Amino acid sequence: MAKQVLVALTGAGISAESGLQTFRDSDGLWEGHRVEDVATPYAWEKDPEMVLKFYNMRRSNVKAAEPNAAHKLLANLQEFYDVHIVTQNIDDLHERAGSENVLHLHGEIFKMRSERNEGLVYPIREDIKMGDIAGDGAQLRPHIVWFGEPVHMIAKAIPIMQMADVFVLVGTSLVVYPAAGLIDYVGHDVKKYVLDRRIPSVGMYNNIIPIEKPATEGAEELRKLLL
Repeated sequence: MAKQVLVALTGAGISAESGLQTFRDSDGLWEGHRVEDVATPYAWEKDPEMVLKFYNMRRSNVKAAEPNAAHKLLANLQEFYDVHIVTQNIDDLHERAGSENVLHLHGEIFKMRSERNEGLVYPIREDIKMGDIAGDGAQLRPHIVWFGEPVHMIAKAIPIMQMADVFVLVGTSLVVYPAAGLIDYVGHDVKKYVLDRRIPSVGMYNNIIPIEKPATEGAEELRKLLL
């Protein structure tokens, strides 16, 4: 018998417990920087060196981080479900935990691309420097979707949402669009497990099962509900 399809939409809250800071902390800063100064096309135009430095540090932080219990649970669920993860996170903690089907909406910290051609993408484990050039002669930049740039992966994420027999939302506030609108494509009658330290506004949706705990703490409760 075919496995049920479990679709998980994950956000910064799942990786925060691995020590990766989210930019929507109470001070509104991301590692001490205003988002506008490090995560917009304007910031890149104004001071590309600072933007590279910022993301080089993010890359270093991700390398030092380890998948936590919530990442591992989603990987372990592959034994029982056909699991598809759509993540807003740029880290590779889902992959390192063992998850096989992961779609990154907002890019990946271990990739870089031409500043002129989004299709020229390369792996990167160390630092990107000014003067590092893509195949088209343009400066290389992080392969990250900045605020004000189109989220092309949304088109791939929508049919994944529509496939869900079971839906899990972990560590996302449902305030960053267009990612927040993906839950609208999950079937009306599908059970929707929402795991977060603060349950986001989900009053308009049917079949919500809230688990109001940090991701790692709630992972065991989620496991019991799903297995």
